[in-house]
Amino acid sequence: MDKNDYIFGIRAVIEAIEAGRSIDKVLVRRDLTGDLARELFAKVREYDIVMQRVPQEKLNRITMKNHQGAIALLSPVEYQRLEHLVPMFYEEGRNPLVVVLDGLTDTRNFGAIGRTAACAGVDALVIPERNSVTVTPDAVKTSAGGLFHVPVCREKDTLSAVRFLKDSGYHIVGASEKTDTVYTAADYKDPVAIVMGSEDTGISDAVLRACDELAAIPIVGKIESLNVSVAAGVMIYEALRQRGAGV
Repeated sequence: MDKNDYIFGIRAVIEAIEAGRSIDKVLVRRDLTGDLARELFAKVREYDIVMQRVPQEKLNRITMKNHQGAIALLSPVEYQRLEHLVPMFYEEGRNPLVVVLDGLTDTRNFGAIGRTAACAGVDALVIPERNSVTVTPDAVKTSAGGLFHVPVCREKDTLSAVRFLKDSGYHIVGASEKTDTVYTAADYKDPVAIVMGSEDTGISDAVLRACDELAAIPIVGKIESLNVSVAAGVMIYEALRQRGAGV
């Protein structure tokens, strides 16, 4: 990891949080205690930053310098919130297209989706705080810089994000093989959120139930499923086709 991708030391991490640095997550040693550590934990809670307790060895793999049991991993982008973006989209007269990633864990897939989203003019990508990819330098590289051009919303969980979008007038289309509806028959013309699931288990059951409709991409060959980044591209460009975007 490049030294510009993280900040180490308890006081330095606290100061980075207070200064408004864009932090992906804070890693702390599992047994970290003391007054300064409690101050750090309070700051993490105050600023709603993801914190993970990890073994000393994981911190040492990032840096062997005196990290004091705390390292902040920096994000290359400033995460957004749906509650701020959704009203703005409507105020600007957009017909928004949002892609929600439910439990995606592969950085390269995320980067590839980010690149497609940037090419297609997707208005936002949504990821959950836990058990998900984040915007890392590797993801940005794979996206060919696309993740710098598409707002990434990091929400508490996918289900809450989907419900918020639904309550805000979005049509929710989930990509799933658990339907006979072909993806071209789904409706993407009005404000829409396309939900893509994780690489191994797909969309979680609770999120599937929250979708307005499910859509499947036909598989006629001997491989049973598409790579999720390819599937996302197919769905995104079908939305553009239906919207008369010249594709």
